[in-house]
Amino acid sequence: MHGRAGWIAYGVAFALAAFATMAAAQQPAAPPVRPSYGQGINLETAKKIAAASVAEAKKQSWNVAIAIVDNHGMLIYYEMADDTQTASANVALEKARTSATFRRTTKELEDAIGGGRVATLGLPGATPIEGGLPIIVNNRMVGAIGVSGVTSAQDGQVAKAGLEALK
Repeated sequence: MHGRAGWIAYGVAFALAAFATMAAAQQPAAPPVRPSYGQGINLETAKKIAAASVAEAKKQSWNVAIAIVDNHGMLIYYEMADDTQTASANVALEKARTSATFRRTTKELEDAIGGGRVATLGLPGATPIEGGLPIIVNNRMVGAIGVSGVTSAQDGQVAKAGLEALK
């Protein structure tokens, strides 16, 4: 095709391709696969994770509360450093429970809100603040850790150090 008809055909093809690309980009992403629940974490493993978290907090001179729950959010182990702010006692536990019951990091929920998904604020039992991480053993969700006391990113750093003890 030459001339005006060729340019029109080219323009229509380009517009259709652009529309198809935009439509594909607007399709919601498939939800991530969450690990299945496994046997709940035992006290020995919880203490091992907590010890590594405590070591990281001490190394950084951070006073934090650390809560470890089983795969259904029931408290297995708890530790709070001297002079940790009072509110952190409950926040650490709620971060751990959130991570266990929603089978995801609390940062994922925080990021959803930051991305405009404010409906997340209405989820019962959700504490969408970084510092809660699921504990995965052999691809099974066995529990979660929650840390509170410093900034949420620092809480997440302490929690992650605890999980490193499992490797």
